[in-house]
Amino acid sequence: MQTNFSPAHLASDPRLPASEKILRTCVHCGFCTATCPTYLLLGDELDSPRGRIYLIKDMLENGKPATEEVVKHVDRCLSCLSCMTTCPSGVNYMHLVDHARAHIEETYERGFADKALRRLLSAILPHPGRFRLAMLGAMLAKPFAGVLGSLPGVGARLKAMLALAPARLPSRSTMEGPQSFPVTGVRRKRVALLSGCAQPVLDPAINEATIRLLTRHGVEVVLPKGEGCCGALVHHMGREHDALAFARRNIDAWMAEITGEGLDAILITASGCGTTIKDYGFMFRNDPAYAKTAATVSGLAKDVTEFLETIDLRHARDLAIPIAYHSACSMQHGQQLKDGPKRLLSAAGFKVKEVPEGHICCGSAGVYNILQPEIAGQLRERKIGNIEKTRPVLVATGNIGCMTQLAKGFADKGAKTPVVHTAELLDWATGGPLPDKLAAAGIADAPLREPARLIAAE
Repeated sequence: MQTNFSPAHLASDPRLPASEKILRTCVHCGFCTATCPTYLLLGDELDSPRGRIYLIKDMLENGKPATEEVVKHVDRCLSCLSCMTTCPSGVNYMHLVDHARAHIEETYERGFADKALRRLLSAILPHPGRFRLAMLGAMLAKPFAGVLGSLPGVGARLKAMLALAPARLPSRSTMEGPQSFPVTGVRRKRVALLSGCAQPVLDPAINEATIRLLTRHGVEVVLPKGEGCCGALVHHMGREHDALAFARRNIDAWMAEITGEGLDAILITASGCGTTIKDYGFMFRNDPAYAKTAATVSGLAKDVTEFLETIDLRHARDLAIPIAYHSACSMQHGQQLKDGPKRLLSAAGFKVKEVPEGHICCGSAGVYNILQPEIAGQLRERKIGNIEKTRPVLVATGNIGCMTQLAKGFADKGAKTPVVHTAELLDWATGGPLPDKLAAAGIADAPLREPARLIAAE
């Protein structure tokens, strides 16, 4: 795509040179339209990656404030990044749309209700303590969802938010907060594990299972002091300053461990967070104080399944259970990790089913299912229908947002299909306890093989 940025204009904003290069990479081929969820549903060229690229180009090239039309179509983008998997030219749409969102945040005045909701989400979701209180409040407000849903301007979003809130919150985990977990047997590696923000509130069992799984296989796990939200949630709402502040805190926390006892990897159990952390190097490319350390952190960041493929997992149970694997967009498109989780689950004995249209987003996408509830609902229903075609006993995935979205989809249909994290299943397969969600769904535990009892003593 031909661009017409002047040298002076490019020099006026350090973000522009990278975006201009991305724009020039696009050749208008339109392959992206075939895999874009919003174009698939809405059929509007401006709701495709190619259409959004035209809008973003015009806005950035001419130094314009964002218009209502640009905001509407960029807001509808899920950042699923399926277009990046499809694109034959290698257009980095993620960096371009992130820049566009930041520009919108800086130059566009949203309506009162929209602005207030976004500020509320930004103030609550990245902070586990606040988020837990908000979830408790949402549980109390659930009976009034119909009344709140009729409020002008913000009703549909409030109703969607309450619908996504769980009926009950799990108890706080003892595996929270700064601490380390020694290995069983000989220590082979040492890793930091991202605790996250929403995940430990909604489903602390994920990190608990991950810690058990890793320490059982000779990997010491540390939860560093000072680590917190990765910044992804606010980053995708265009709040660049806030996102970078969260990222700096994490970089400092992880670098203290790297330069101290050392780390073999920084592991993430929520793939949405992983995509952002792996991008810290780019996000801080123009920051002389953090460019080097951000790149170091990004280089060590791995999805937990990515790391597990590098160690020898010792399977302790026979689990020939048919499961559907839902690959989160941030996993398969953002990080280009497509088959690793399926290989791990298959090696553990599970009968992994391929989900039709597996490349299409479930509609979660951070806070998208709150801010764009109608489109998110259509995508959720479509995804559940495709999963059900495989007739699974349970669903495995690697992202808390997808887990919440899919669980609501099954609940809406009256189905009790459990949705669990890949790490929970691998923990179970290698000697850990039966995941609570499986027990609640009536799935029986499988006995340990006798040799597996010796694992702890090795």
